[in-house]
Amino acid sequence: MYKEYKVELVTEGGCGTILLGSSGLPIKRLEAKLNEAAADGWELAFQVIEKKRFWLFWTRETVILTLGRK
Repeated sequence: MYKEYKVELVTEGGCGTILLGSSGLPIKRLEAKLNEAAADGWELAFQVIEKKRFWLFWTRETVILTLGRK
């Protein structure tokens, strides 16, 4: 049971989505956010990947991280 929660979003890049059709999630940025949060006492409680429309023809993924702290 956590006393407080925080939500972080990590979205794949727009340029790669437009030029290549999809670019993949930025693993290094995701890892950096998780390490930074862990250093402040946050733990990963839940994560989900969401696909959203990007401009007219493309879709891109966003990782929604729910962090909890006791």
